[in-house]
Amino acid sequence: MALSSSMLNGERGVVVLIVCRVLYSLPLSLLCPGLNLAILSLFALFLDIRLDDSAALSRFKTRPGASSGILLGAVTLPTVMISKLIQLTRAYSLQQIELQELEHMTMQYWATSASCFGVLIFLCLVVLSTPNTKRFPRSFSVWDATLSIFCVATYAVTCCVSLAAISHTGSNTVLKLMWELYHGLVAVMLIQRLLDKFPSCASIGELLLVTVGLVLYFGDMLACTIAKVSGSLISTELVSIKYGIRRSEISIIIQVWRIWPLGQFIHQFMTAFTDHRDSDLLIVSHFSLLLGCALPIWMSSGFNDRPLAPFAGILSLGIGDTMASIVGYKYGVLRWSKTGKKTIEGTAAGITSVLAACSILLPLLASTGYIFTEHWFSLILAVTVSSLLEAYTTQLDNAFIPLIFYSHLCLTSTFLRVFTIISKDSSSDEKLIGVQ
Repeated sequence: MALSSSMLNGERGVVVLIVCRVLYSLPLSLLCPGLNLAILSLFALFLDIRLDDSAALSRFKTRPGASSGILLGAVTLPTVMISKLIQLTRAYSLQQIELQELEHMTMQYWATSASCFGVLIFLCLVVLSTPNTKRFPRSFSVWDATLSIFCVATYAVTCCVSLAAISHTGSNTVLKLMWELYHGLVAVMLIQRLLDKFPSCASIGELLLVTVGLVLYFGDMLACTIAKVSGSLISTELVSIKYGIRRSEISIIIQVWRIWPLGQFIHQFMTAFTDHRDSDLLIVSHFSLLLGCALPIWMSSGFNDRPLAPFAGILSLGIGDTMASIVGYKYGVLRWSKTGKKTIEGTAAGITSVLAACSILLPLLASTGYIFTEHWFSLILAVTVSSLLEAYTTQLDNAFIPLIFYSHLCLTSTFLRVFTIISKDSSSDEKLIGVQ
């Protein structure tokens, strides 16, 4: 019965709903990545349950009071990437982008997925190697081993099939598989270092999100550097990327450091506004808030046919989370769970405030050339699911909520057409271009 109760907690239920929402929106051309995401989610859910019910979690010095968060940490970035992949697939079918940009995002998805799956395999081995105790007897059965082998085998098959589909030769496929394997191995080594160097600072799910983000960032920077230095031959044969995305070189060297002479004063100011998720060693609340607001904007710098997507962080954190905190603190009575502090009144206020902000923002965006229809159901669903995740999760919501909300906004059908009027010259007729 203990296993059954742990399987039905609110955070896992909301995450499963999020994954189902994304899988429902997949076109047939993305069947392999979709199946891969489903397998990744199943494996992560299995390990999330097993790790919470075993002594393996005690081997890691994670943030006190937080669950492992493996499921949320493992599916967040792959969900964002596959949502972006759906968006670019839609753009490619309308001839708005080139094939190279779509292949680039496909490689980015598999790099993210491989990093997450590599860490999950590492955690699975940790559970297997944990000795039996009276309090936490090993519950890894034959069925568990069979499920793990099935997930690993199915993951490998979907990865090979998908990469082979965008490769020109067999050797090109092998090189791409090695590139993804490199991401997985580096992610495993990095999360071990983070767990060792930052004890009691974060949950496994939060560290998994940070790890995969760093590996993806530096892997992309390495691939871009190789492409710049060695020319199109290396970029094509190694990672099959011609880097059709328009990017500035300065974006590769973005930093957040405690730099003299202002770094110490900023650190003291930030320390005055910390909460239980922060430690003396590492302050994450402020940084994750800024990053949560900025990431959707950065990720929308290329093709974007969903005008609300860049505002995902500002809407979910700056408006929704703020209003939920104020109303929940002053008027909240009904709690979502016996152990949590989040209230139903606060969540309702957060949902209402975000929808109200969207109702104001949409007419403003309409004046820039977007024509909207009244398909509000998908937008309401995106706001509601993100707010429910914020209510149930014990993870760092500033980091997870904007990414989940962004991925859902990439799938919304509220924005159907973009019309741009382009004049050929002063004497010719105007040309009307529509984007469905």
